[in-house]
Amino acid sequence: MTDSQAERPSTVVEEAEERGRLETTLSRLGIPGFFDVHTHFLPPNVMAKVRAVFDSAGPLIGRPWPLNYRDTDDVLVETLRGFGVRRFSALAYAHKPAMAEFLNEWSAGFAQRVPEALHCGTFFPEEGAADYVSARISSGVELFKVHVQVGGFHVTDPLLDDAWGVLAEAGTPIVLHAGSGPVPTEFTGPGPVRELLGRHPGLALVMAHMGAPEYVEFMEMAEEFANVRLDTTMAFTDFFEEMGGPFPPELTSRLHALGDKVLLGSDFPNIPYPYAHQIEALERLDLGDDWLRRVLWGNGEALFGGSAAPGVSS
Repeated sequence: MTDSQAERPSTVVEEAEERGRLETTLSRLGIPGFFDVHTHFLPPNVMAKVRAVFDSAGPLIGRPWPLNYRDTDDVLVETLRGFGVRRFSALAYAHKPAMAEFLNEWSAGFAQRVPEALHCGTFFPEEGAADYVSARISSGVELFKVHVQVGGFHVTDPLLDDAWGVLAEAGTPIVLHAGSGPVPTEFTGPGPVRELLGRHPGLALVMAHMGAPEYVEFMEMAEEFANVRLDTTMAFTDFFEEMGGPFPPELTSRLHALGDKVLLGSDFPNIPYPYAHQIEALERLDLGDDWLRRVLWGNGEALFGGSAAPGVSS
């Protein structure tokens, strides 16, 4: 056993039990696997710093956050495979200038090594952002990630306007963490995002964490704008419900109606509970198996061109 394995709260026995529960769900729903649009794989030195922030419950975390999965990329990829996750992302996000292209180059290599991984990218408000975003789209980036809370910038920053224009024209999806959870900052909240959509209404934004805790406002954007979607990352889990307040029950019917616009997200590996809990939290919403099939697999497959990793049939 490696030192990193010894540190992991999740044990081999626990993961075997998780796999069994997840296999039961897949069998019942008749889908080939899970399509998770919100997972994180980062350069080792960057991931080490991210883990240190969680370990210290830093100011952008706000509470103890024990990581349930902590290992090398190879082991974590195999963990996802064992859970039945057949497509997943490798979301990196820049928090300072001249960092995005370093992350983009690493992410391109990760996508080449891991056939199930979406080719991901990121960008930051800086000179030349539109140029490298355009070049990365041409090179095959399928999904970008922007995190305004960690990055400390407004989505309406003038240095980003041309990049947003490129993305709107290309239709490339962007997972956007702009909700005020887990800790609000001057850069979070729905207002700037709605302003951004006023400028670029065609943007394919995927609102991370369902926009928590501003569920209503971000759900309204998904209802209003054709290319705006929501991801389920950490939403409805016990940990998240206790931390940021529960999902308003009066929104459940609207969530059901948005079934084609909701994508599975988990935040793996940086989660403080078993991966299966995210799936079980969605199941207990009791929105029906058809809704679950779309959220857990079909919507991701549709958004990313219906492509599946080698050996995975749809």
